Amino acid sequence: MTTRIRISEIFGPTIQGEGLLIGQPTVFVRTGGCDYRCSWCDTLYAVESQYLATWKSMSPQEIWQEVFALSGGAPLTVTLSGGNPATQPLGELIALGQSQGFQFALETQGSVCQSWFANLNVLTLSPKPPSSGMETDWKTLNDCIESAGDNTRTVMKIVVFDEEDYDYAKQVYAQYSNFPIYLQPGNHTPPSDDEETEDAIDLAGITNRLDWLVNKVTEDQWFDAHVLPQLHVMIWGNTRGV
Repeated sequence: MTTRIRISEIFGPTIQGEGLLIGQPTVFVRTGGCDYRCSWCDTLYAVESQYLATWKSMSPQEIWQEVFALSGGAPLTVTLSGGNPATQPLGELIALGQSQGFQFALETQGSVCQSWFANLNVLTLSPKPPSSGMETDWKTLNDCIESAGDNTRTVMKIVVFDEEDYDYAKQVYAQYSNFPIYLQPGNHTPPSDDEETEDAIDLAGITNRLDWLVNKVTEDQWFDAHVLPQLHVMIWGNTRGV
């Protein structure tokens, strides 16, 4: 049976806007579907079933043809995002791209474990803090780390909106201090299909949250933490496909 993958969108080249690879050119492959429903999700079009008709069922070969065409055949990092891309059978796609010199980075909340995590170049685990309304399954998060193994570069990334989220980030760090941790201020404003409002983010609020987060980290002398903005949001707002 041919592998089929639910795809919300494929776009680029653009830059990675957050985490370990921030600023690095990439092509995004955004899958459709998620096992979470975070209260502040900024990619609902890749999560909620009401958007199911906009998703495409594609084979790894079909996806790869689009990625290859977008990059002009020049090897770069392919970012696997969602929704939750860990719910999709991406192993064949990763193997296909890596055979042609491309690298693969994936971000997931760590709620679904896959054996092909061991074939990724970068795995960003982003367990969701209290403000999301979701609960962390620590056992499954541990399983994700074990599945990735030593050959995959694994990092942690936590979205922070408030003090409770910050305390949660410290809890994650206490358990996984051997992995780099990235903190970013949350983005409250969900994307819009209305072209006139899709860029209408609370930029001042995000900037203030970033300033607060920098001060918290430095006052606590948490010198192993990396505090970063969502660079793509600062540049393009919540516009899709950039």
